[in-house]
Amino acid sequence: QVQLVESGGGLVQAGDSLRLSCATSGRTISSAAMGWFRRAPGKEREAVAAISRSGNWTYYTDSVKGRFTISRDSAKRTVYLQMNSLKPEDTAVYYCAARYTLYDVMVNEYDYWGQGTQVTVSS
Repeated sequence: QVQLVESGGGLVQAGDSLRLSCATSGRTISSAAMGWFRRAPGKEREAVAAISRSGNWTYYTDSVKGRFTISRDSAKRTVYLQMNSLKPEDTAVYYCAARYTLYDVMVNEYDYWGQGTQVTVSS
């Protein structure tokens, strides 16, 4: 069992940057694929970025490519989402998720979720 706690959200202006952190406790995440999701008001949850257990594989949804970077520090048991050039349409609650894998692969489904952190980008 792993617990996930997101932090780093806030209210920023368009063009600003934020770094979200997902601190984990309990089971180590060294063998877990990790992902960041977001849910904007009135919209479905969207996968934003993901990273394999080794960090060798990453995924980004098209709307954040070139602006967001996912990374992981297994020693610190933390996953990060660096968000640059933020836009009002990035406003959402951002969630961290984990799924344990036997191999170094990307996954589409996750078993563990954090409570989320609010990101609001004003124009």
